[in-house]
Amino acid sequence: MSLVKRLRIPFPTTNQLIISILIAGLGWLSGQALSQIDQDLRIMYTEYTLGAADLAHISADVMRYRNTIIRSLEADSRKDFERITESLPTQRARIQHAVDRYAAAGLRVSRSGRSEEKDIQAVRESLDQYFSAASKTIQLLTMQWGASSQQEAVDLRRKAELHAADNAGPKVMQVSLALDRLLETVAEVAKDMRDEGTKTIRSTSSWLVGGSFFIALLNLFLRRPRSESGNADSLIAEARPTDRSDPPLPLSGEPPKHVLRAE
Repeated sequence: MSLVKRLRIPFPTTNQLIISILIAGLGWLSGQALSQIDQDLRIMYTEYTLGAADLAHISADVMRYRNTIIRSLEADSRKDFERITESLPTQRARIQHAVDRYAAAGLRVSRSGRSEEKDIQAVRESLDQYFSAASKTIQLLTMQWGASSQQEAVDLRRKAELHAADNAGPKVMQVSLALDRLLETVAEVAKDMRDEGTKTIRSTSSWLVGGSFFIALLNLFLRRPRSESGNADSLIAEARPTDRSDPPLPLSGEPPKHVLRAE
């Protein structure tokens, strides 16, 4: 027999095709579900775990900015004032960059209706109000160090202190409250994604188990039956006597053939 005939693959039957299609479909559905779970896990890590850490850093940076303003109020000389306040633009840029980076991610709405987009917008507005108030305080302090008289300097310093306490202080509290609300929304959205992932895992596991049992049953009941002609051929082959070189024995009472020839 040639190599081509030995490697010839028989054409699958209809039952084999059905089972193969079911197995392939079950595998494809499972792969899609696992891919979605993997994507959700990546989103939860990159946008929520790291995002929550960035939001916490924003809160700390805002308080650091606030402390820098307070230190500038206590400066004893113009040189100390300029040295303290020279880091304010860098701190403000870092805060705004962190907010923009989180806002650039996919913002979602929780099942309870809390929107990350609305909360991040509230954080931006509160930050703008605080930075505006803080800039006014820095402006008054700058005017103080350039005052033409001691009394004018004292008045400007008092205005700066009152402005920092009555305006900038409440604005910092608004920023803190807006960040807290955003963190709560982030936690709710992350919880919803976790629940969806758990539901998908359970559904996929049920499909795998049920589909496996269903395919196993089909494999038992859709087996190709042996043809009747094949059964008949096998019976005939079993009943056919083997070839022998000796002649068959004579029946009882019948003389052997070689005796008849002699007669």
